[in-house]
Amino acid sequence: MLPEIVYKITGFEEWDAALETGEYYGSPVDLRDGFIHFSTAAQARETATKHFAGRNDLLLISVATQPMARHFRMEKSRGGAEFPHLYAKLPVAHAIEWQELPLGENGVHIFPDGFAR
Repeated sequence: MLPEIVYKITGFEEWDAALETGEYYGSPVDLRDGFIHFSTAAQARETATKHFAGRNDLLLISVATQPMARHFRMEKSRGGAEFPHLYAKLPVAHAIEWQELPLGENGVHIFPDGFAR
């Protein structure tokens, strides 16, 4: 089942480019794979650790799925878990908010207060 909100971790420059054009086309990995990778709230921390370790130029983008539900698919990925994938470009208007995802002194990304564990 598709969650109401999904999360994209991306670099400042990629999101700045999306804000200029009004559309997010995805990271180089997304473009290579043919869809935009997202995470559920329960998956976002592991995604940050596994794919963005050591990066301090990141944003956590919260995206409402309902407006583009027909373009999302929940598909098996690492460890057999289902991840949300978007088979379309993302209009930035569907982003609910974006927040910096800084690195803590221990090298682990600091998620916003109240974010799912």
